[in-house]
Amino acid sequence: MACLALNASFEPLTIVPARRAVRLVLDRKAEILEVDDGRSFRSEREDVPFPVVIRLVRYVHVPRRFRRQVTNTFLFARDEYTCQYCGAHRRELRGRQFLTRDHVLPVSRGGENSWDNVVTACSPCNNRKGNSLPEEAGLSLRDVPREPNYVHLVWAVRKVTPVQAKYVRMFYGDDILALLERGYQSSIQA
Repeated sequence: MACLALNASFEPLTIVPARRAVRLVLDRKAEILEVDDGRSFRSEREDVPFPVVIRLVRYVHVPRRFRRQVTNTFLFARDEYTCQYCGAHRRELRGRQFLTRDHVLPVSRGGENSWDNVVTACSPCNNRKGNSLPEEAGLSLRDVPREPNYVHLVWAVRKVTPVQAKYVRMFYGDDILALLERGYQSSIQA
């Protein structure tokens, strides 16, 4: 199990390995807010509770306009593991069919590998579209591709426990938490 790391302002930052969380606590860079009562880290002289949520002692500045590179992991999560042309979900694909990255405006025609030019496509739709524009191939996009919300991008592929979800909800609200939970559920239903 991993540990949710919060900024000093209680803003969820990331998920860190439990050992890293313990190191931050022992170095007095973080404090433990929630623990797993059934587990602990033991040394010759200390018994440290197993952290589930920690909070940094000092505030760490996180740029709001942090731009993340387009990766298939985040792209598929943004598009909820669904082909943006035919609507097929990853769990509906059979045999040699799979999800792929498609450039709406093909790279060979001047398109870029940017959030507003890439979508998730099933292999049959991507093959059908080939080096064409969607309209030229008789396809239409279900949603306009855009850079995902910062919070959604960071948390889209991370599973949080109910205790950790309480802190995500506290900072970002129920709407973001529901979006993240829906995205995580679609990622595991393959």
